[in-house]
Amino acid sequence: MSGNVCEWCQDWYAADYYANSPASDPHGPTSGSFRVLRGGGWEGAAQTCPVAGRFSDSPGYREINLGFRLVLVP
Repeated sequence: MSGNVCEWCQDWYAADYYANSPASDPHGPTSGSFRVLRGGGWEGAAQTCPVAGRFSDSPGYREINLGFRLVLVP
C-alpha cells in the first residue's frame, strides 16, 4: 500500500547509506539524527508516492501527511 501517508520507518537516515551498504537486506545506520520516511501521502506530489522513495526528518516532526504501519511478526 502506498499513497495514503508517508510512513515513518525505524531506520536512521544516512544519505549515502545504500552506496555503502550490503546488497542483501540492509538495515540502515545504528544511530543518527533523522529517521527514514518512505512513500508519499495524499497531500504530496505523485512523484513522491513510490514506496522506494526515501526522505528524512527529525523523530519529533509531526504533520497530517505522516503516519506509520503496524506489523505483526509471528
